[in-house]
Amino acid sequence: MTSERSEASPDRADVLAAARRIAGSVVRTPCLESRTLSEITGARVFVKFENLQFTASFKERGALAKLLALSAEERERGVVAMSAGNHAQAVAHHATRLGIRSTIVMPLYTPNVKVEYTQRLGAEVVLHGDDLDAASDRAFALARERGLTFVHPYDDPAVIAGQGTVALEMLEDQPELEALVIPVGGGGLAAGCALVAGDVAVYGVEPERFPSMKQALAGESIACGRDTIAEGIAVKRPGERTRAILRSRLREMLLVSEIDLEEAVLALLEIEKTVAEGAGAAALAAVMRHRALFAGKRVGVVLSGGNIDLLVLASIIERGLARSRRLVRLRIQLPDRPGALADVARIVAEARANVIEIHHERAFGRVPLKEAQVELVVSTRGGDHLRALCEALRAGGYDATLPDL
Repeated sequence: MTSERSEASPDRADVLAAARRIAGSVVRTPCLESRTLSEITGARVFVKFENLQFTASFKERGALAKLLALSAEERERGVVAMSAGNHAQAVAHHATRLGIRSTIVMPLYTPNVKVEYTQRLGAEVVLHGDDLDAASDRAFALARERGLTFVHPYDDPAVIAGQGTVALEMLEDQPELEALVIPVGGGGLAAGCALVAGDVAVYGVEPERFPSMKQALAGESIACGRDTIAEGIAVKRPGERTRAILRSRLREMLLVSEIDLEEAVLALLEIEKTVAEGAGAAALAAVMRHRALFAGKRVGVVLSGGNIDLLVLASIIERGLARSRRLVRLRIQLPDRPGALADVARIVAEARANVIEIHHERAFGRVPLKEAQVELVVSTRGGDHLRALCEALRAGGYDATLPDL
């Protein structure tokens, strides 16, 4: 690829060329129908498992396509990128594999585990600034100072073309797809996929708290909110090239809430037995939320990445169990006499529920002197089982309330 061509807007031919270049060096991930997700959403859902890449993200495709497009002189000088996560790992991995020196600028707040993993993949990590904008400024400065080639995470023609190979594979494996639903941050993945989608409708997905591409396409000023669990697409400055492509090829930008994202992460874990990060689950979140839009259609959902903090995942699981009433708090008032608590425990056990935590209160709270209050965290099989447990407690003389309702 010449430098002149690299500055042009990419097209379908570029995606096809990128596919040939990266073949065998990235995983050709499966695109499989999920019968259960299809039943839940009313659409025929086909999931593209990009979390199965070596660095667990689609970002490898664009990073490798860009690195392979470098001249011999550019390879010798090395590359620089800015990222707090998936792009950093993708550039570091493939640059090291190709014998290219890489420098990654990461914000100061980046979790140590991500910094250490990027270093293990062979990159020099520079910590700078409080956010990605500051890290980006430093990365551009290093490119000028050291003569490095900047590998943009999304707004580069070679990167866009590389990301488009996701849709190329999906449509080869599932040629009857009628829609592609794709997470959007800077827009590289959605733009690349749109270049090869043909008549297939392309929908982008953003968190409600970071609707930057939706606002940009509408000509509105960009205003983003607080943190999101979809940090991989929490972008305040969407790409200019990607915006131009999506303006003419995107069917619609869809927004999803934080609860939508949590439920999609949990659905992929529980149903497909696969781990998705918040951004990676955004496409499924959109199909689950906007069911009428996709009902009856063959829909390709891009699971774009699986790099999620384990504490965040644990919290999503616990909160999901609570929402489905499989984990509940029961508040029970009982007589303050020997054996009362044991009797409550017996009733719970006979109802085949499981006590996870117990808090027994006498001195504090507003309960009569001759009574005590016990709060149980109980694992159940869901709403019907919970109702049966409460009925059993009432039949035993104990009034159980659910303080979280």
